[in-house]
This record gives sequence, C-alpha cells and structure tokens, in this order.
Amino acid sequence: MFLEVILFLNLLSSIVVFCSTRKHLLLSLLSLEFMVLSLFLFMFIILLNYGYELYFSLIFLVFTVCEGVLGLSILVTLIRSQGNDYLSSMSILSW
Repeated sequence: MFLEVILFLNLLSSIVVFCSTRKHLLLSLLSLEFMVLSLFLFMFIILLNYGYELYFSLIFLVFTVCEGVLGLSILVTLIRSQGNDYLSSMSILSW
C-alpha cells in the first residue's frame, strides 16, 4: 500500500512539472518520460498484485519507446531548423 502511494505521488509530481514547464522542449520530454515511468511501475504493481498476465505491460513499454523516439526526433528537427529547443520559438505554421 505504501509503494502505491509513493508511485501516485511521483505521478502527480510529474504532472505538475509537465504543466509548469514552459521554456525548453527537452524538459517537457523528460517530465513526460518520468510520468510514463511512474505509470508503468504503478501498472506493474497493480497487475502483479492481482495475478494478471504481464503482457499488457510489455505492450505499454513498446508504445512508450515509440513515444520517446518521436519526441527525440521532434527535438532534433527543432534544433536543426531553429538552433535551440525553446518552446516559444515553435510555431504550428512552421511545421
């Protein structure tokens, strides 16, 4: 029970950091990865406690890796085109 509370507080703190990050894209991506890691650990503990199969956690990890690769590719594209990773320099019209 104590572990679930700690993981839930980690998830809430990652949501707060993601909502308060307004300057750099890399900080936003790191907070998203921390959020996904907290969700994975929380889901793994719940599935392990109830005795379910852990195939869903493997599928979750595959989608997490795809999300991380997509975020890094956007970061590399932004740095190559603009020279920085400031969120204020991004525009929907430039994509």
